[in-house]
Amino acid sequence: MKYLAGYPPALLAQVQQLVATDGLAPLLRSRYPGPMHEMQTDRALYEYASELKSDFMRKAPPLSKVAFDSKLHVIRNALGTHTTVSRVQGSKLKTKREIRVATLFKEVPLEWLRMIVVHELAHMKERDHDKSFYALCEHMEPGYHRLEFDVRLYLTHLDSGGGRLWANSPAPSAAGQAT
Repeated sequence: MKYLAGYPPALLAQVQQLVATDGLAPLLRSRYPGPMHEMQTDRALYEYASELKSDFMRKAPPLSKVAFDSKLHVIRNALGTHTTVSRVQGSKLKTKREIRVATLFKEVPLEWLRMIVVHELAHMKERDHDKSFYALCEHMEPGYHRLEFDVRLYLTHLDSGGGRLWANSPAPSAAGQAT
């Protein structure tokens, strides 16, 4: 249970029990019953992240790029990255800010995508994972800690041999439409 290191032993025992009884998948599906989000392109992700940035961090410098990255591996403890690259261009210093999100987040509920984007946006202001960083995350996403824990549960589910839960979910049909 490498994704849950640092959590209390009593909680780890509960999660271990859920893993042993195949209870993680039903728990997560009951918490997030809807289908996966519809942001499947880098352009859609960029627009989504830019909208969140403009809502909460208006004074922060603009984002140069936001993209899904298939090279990010959970094994390297990277679900998302943020980079700032400065380079000299003539007599000016140009800065580019990029956010990359693991492709795992293409097939999850919107709440989880928002959580990882909020996390990476918070790094634009707070570099370290300290109290002020998590306070900013909570400000942008009030349920941040719960969402992060649920993502860790999902990673534990996948690591224990469970399948993806939202990859082939049908979109909810509109009420009253004939099927």
